[in-house]
Amino acid sequence: MKDLIIGAFQLLNPNGTVGSSWRAPGNTSLGYLSIAHWTRLAKQLEAGGFDFLFFADSYGYPTIGDEVIPTSLTDAMYVPMGDPITLVSALAAATERLGFVVTSSTTVEKPAAVARRYGTLDHFTEGRIGWNIVTGAAQASAAELFGETMMKHDARYAQAEDHVSICLKLWEGSWADDALKEDKQGEVYADPAGVRMIAHEGEYLKAKGIYNLPPSKQRSPLLLQAGTSVAGREFAARYAEVVFLGGSEPAQIAEQIADIRSRARARGRSRDAVKFVVGAHFLAAATAAEAEQKRDEMLALATLEQAATTYAWVTGIDLTRFALDEPVPDLHTEQGQTSVDRFMDPETSRRKTVRQVLEEYRANGLNGTMFVGDAETIAAEVAAFVETTDADGFLVQPHLTPGTYDDFIEFVAPALRARGLMGSGRPGETLRARLFPSTGDRLPADHPGAAHRFAPVPVD
Repeated sequence: MKDLIIGAFQLLNPNGTVGSSWRAPGNTSLGYLSIAHWTRLAKQLEAGGFDFLFFADSYGYPTIGDEVIPTSLTDAMYVPMGDPITLVSALAAATERLGFVVTSSTTVEKPAAVARRYGTLDHFTEGRIGWNIVTGAAQASAAELFGETMMKHDARYAQAEDHVSICLKLWEGSWADDALKEDKQGEVYADPAGVRMIAHEGEYLKAKGIYNLPPSKQRSPLLLQAGTSVAGREFAARYAEVVFLGGSEPAQIAEQIADIRSRARARGRSRDAVKFVVGAHFLAAATAAEAEQKRDEMLALATLEQAATTYAWVTGIDLTRFALDEPVPDLHTEQGQTSVDRFMDPETSRRKTVRQVLEEYRANGLNGTMFVGDAETIAAEVAAFVETTDADGFLVQPHLTPGTYDDFIEFVAPALRARGLMGSGRPGETLRARLFPSTGDRLPADHPGAAHRFAPVPVD
């Protein structure tokens, strides 16, 4: 049995991931700009056995052409969106073991800034930080916001190769393990011979200089990635330690996992070098009837218009311009091709209809998979899902905060533990060591980042 990785998915936004749940009684997510709101949640997740709190993020917002979609404002659909990385220090101070994964874009952010920011947080969290590497979400509006031309999808991944390479060179290669001395009597803070400049000259990005921090416990943060286009799969196979998959049909998820594992092995990485977590909702209660009632209450706050807004946010495509009961035509987007490709009907190999796509977003939210029922029913369905897909865990999607997590901790977690699918706590001090016990705190030798590790310059 797998000891499943369990993370909590959040946006710095008033909503959950289905409909306009901020309006629901008992939902505290309107406090998303309060540190107390987040420290309470972090403490709850840690006590409940979650491995990490995962923050999705984007500078972009839902647009069609040059116009902001009105629903994004009336229903708080991805507007507003605060900066989650500003929270991490406060949450780390309020917890002892919970990991924190934050999304940063390789298209918007500069690599040296990302390296210093996550390196600093790895110190402040004592090795509990992870970077969810994305090339951008809602990229059209984000590019305009920054006064830039939107890069093509595959070019963004090519640039991401440069970006991540620079970060890894800084984290892994600029400081020797013993360069930091802090020797008051000898009046040496750091040994100059143990600190060197890195250099990178890529097709898109270049850098030369030192990493302006001593190494942290992990050196490089835990590296996560989301995106299953061909370019995304190749990138994941090269760099990712954990891949976040939006939920869909189990057979489709199984294919994605098998393909990325195969690509990783072809690059010389071990079979277990990459772990996969699937976005999923858990609507749990003491009885199946109560769980179904929660499902009905959730759907009462969700509309097809909101679903179309979500689809436009991730793809830049306005589905409402197509006939509802006709298959979605073959579409290509430079924003989120994964969210276009995932809606093939596995029985017919045709695209689902526009109505089916929008209904799926309305019913299941941004990331798809849904478990509804009493604890034993959900645990049995989770076991079957993991057996079919070879997934390693889940990102629990919030409908209500903290209600979704209250129910998961009360009902689902004990049932998973009874089946041997969820442990009572992982050994290890760092986030990487807990998820990869055989690896330890540092990147494994078969990761490309290991090739950049500091080595003394030979002396003739």
